[in-house]
Amino acid sequence: MAKSSKQLQITWVKSSIGYSQDQKATIKAMGFRRLGQTVVLPDNPSIRGMVHKVKHLVEVQET
Repeated sequence: MAKSSKQLQITWVKSSIGYSQDQKATIKAMGFRRLGQTVVLPDNPSIRGMVHKVKHLVEVQET
């Protein structure tokens, strides 16, 4: 029932030190543990919203 298998490859490229607690929580909720790490997440509206919130801290590639 998955309409598409698109995924996003997201890399954490900038530290969240000095940014608000909700942005730090968003980074953690996306599954990041350390700077420079890359995670692959499904391309859906909730993930897109998370990426939008921390777009200044991550790089995104569509796969």
